[in-house]
This record gives sequence, structure tokens and C-alpha cells, in this order.
Amino acid sequence: MPAKSPLAIVKERFQSKENLVNALRELATPELWIDRLNPQKGLARVSNRKLLRLHAILSEVKNRFGSRAKLIEAILEAEGRTKDAGRKAKLEKWPTPRLLDALKAAQKRIRNAERKARRQAFLAERRKLKQAAAQSQPSS
Repeated sequence: MPAKSPLAIVKERFQSKENLVNALRELATPELWIDRLNPQKGLARVSNRKLLRLHAILSEVKNRFGSRAKLIEAILEAEGRTKDAGRKAKLEKWPTPRLLDALKAAQKRIRNAERKARRQAFLAERRKLKQAAAQSQPSS
């Protein structure tokens, strides 16, 4: 089955673009959203795909963290920079989608580092076992 178009998804979930824009306006509170919209155009002129992505991101941030401030704290914690005021000030200027992407990237770096450390420990243990086995066998 082919993927649904953004318009089909909007009609399925929200019945119309206006309802999606209204849902976004409800989510776009000052604690979740930095308002950088063009006042003449607004959200009604943004593409359906972008509106759907923005709705998904704001919903995820609201459900997982509750506010941008808590999301920023989670990023700083994941990066190990909780006391870095300069980094925090820089992150506070970023839009919410970029913040969520930064958190996902930091979490991925942590997972990869842990995976690499486990792999290195496994290989070191395997080398030790091979050396011990080679030393215990009598040479002929």
C-alpha cells in the first residue's frame, strides 16, 4: 500500500487543515514554542507536512518533558554539561524541533559509546582467554 499523502493524513486525523492549525495553536504555548511566525502569513500558509511534523514534535515534548526548559535540562544532562550556563543560554534560543533533534543525537552518541565500550571489553576478555588457552597447551 502506498504511503498516504500529508493531505490525507490531515483529513484522517484532524478533518481539515484549520483544525490542525487550531490544534497547533493550543500546543504552541510559550513554554513549548518560540513564536517566530510571520504575522501576515501565520500557520495557515505552512505546508501540511510541516504542520504535521510540528504537531508531532510539540506533542512529544509536551508528553515526555512538559516544557522546553525540561527538554533543555535533559539535553544538558545527556551531554554531561548541566552546569554550563553558556550552553544553556545557547539552547534556549533554539526552536523546539531542533532541541528534540539535539536530544536524540546526544542519546544516540551515548548508546553508541556504551555499545563500543561493551564491544571493547568483550574483545579484551576474548584475547585473554585465547592467550590463557595458548599458554596451557603443551608445545610439541
